[in-house]
Amino acid sequence: MNARTEAAVLVDAPPSGAGPRPAGHPPVRSGRIGVLLMNLGTPEGTDYWSMRRYLKEFLSDRRVIETSRLIWWPILNGIILTKRPGPKGRDYAKIWNRERDEGPLKTITRAQAEDLGRHLQQIAGDRVVVDWSMRYGLPRTAERIQALLDQGCDRILTVPLYPQYSAATSATACDQVFAALSRMRWQPAIRVAPPWHDDPVYIDALVDKMRADLARLTFEPEVILVSFHGVPKDYLLKGDPYHCHCVKTWRLMRERFGWPEERFRYAFQSRFGTAEWLKPYTDETVIGLAKSGVKSLAIVAPGFTADCLETLEELDGENREYFEGHGGEHFAYLPCLNDGPEGMRVIHHVVERELMGWLDTGAGRP
Repeated sequence: MNARTEAAVLVDAPPSGAGPRPAGHPPVRSGRIGVLLMNLGTPEGTDYWSMRRYLKEFLSDRRVIETSRLIWWPILNGIILTKRPGPKGRDYAKIWNRERDEGPLKTITRAQAEDLGRHLQQIAGDRVVVDWSMRYGLPRTAERIQALLDQGCDRILTVPLYPQYSAATSATACDQVFAALSRMRWQPAIRVAPPWHDDPVYIDALVDKMRADLARLTFEPEVILVSFHGVPKDYLLKGDPYHCHCVKTWRLMRERFGWPEERFRYAFQSRFGTAEWLKPYTDETVIGLAKSGVKSLAIVAPGFTADCLETLEELDGENREYFEGHGGEHFAYLPCLNDGPEGMRVIHHVVERELMGWLDTGAGRP
């Protein structure tokens, strides 16, 4: 019997502990556990129309843009979707994975899912199936949930790949999960992994990787800047915990790293529009440091589980130019955890912890 046949026997059989199904019972696949890693998304190409489709889906999300549709719709459709696809496509082209013809976020998220699948295979054999999806673009969350159901997963752990919770990231990913479930007659049991912004395993992994990356540099930075993706300040005032989660991550990293606040700072990047966003702003902080006489700077982005446009082009590209253009001499962007050993240590930990009770992985045992 080959592996494929063994898997079929597993999923077509009644769940463990159940009696045989009666004659004539329709085929039902059950008894397996699915794990779905969910990330933000990436366009399918760098051309104008691919970028336009991606930006339209992203910027039409009410979780992302809370402005009244009466105000936002003319701006989005009349200005942004006309002018931004071209320049943003050129930005993506700078970091595009040409071998796979896809954005690096997709490449890395797939690799994370494959690594996690191999890890859980060692623990539970074929009982657990790992998949991945994107909130915007492909592969779509509803399709991957259905794929897990088709493989006999009647319990699914969903993992929004955002260490810090925000309605504009974690919540909108979950919205897609719940929307898919709302169309199902027989829903699987669903768990959602909570954010891990202050988990010691995460903090240790960040600092361990930072130290290893810094050791490879030819200079010691005078300042390390911890940059998080920004959101409008209004979201904080409405009760979004994102700012608090980011600041706590930064504080725990600084305490673990052992540097004083003046040398270990935080800021928020990627703002657009005229509204006030969370401060301090990354670009203004980088320019201010250079103008103040800081000659060497390293930037790290712990809010991203995978490198993407905002890290590779914005931080390592634009902000490098800001720093060097205002008197800075040595600049380094320290890559995200990605699918490296430290990054996978965190994902393995979070998934094993959240599977407890469904799967005895040994996580959290005294």
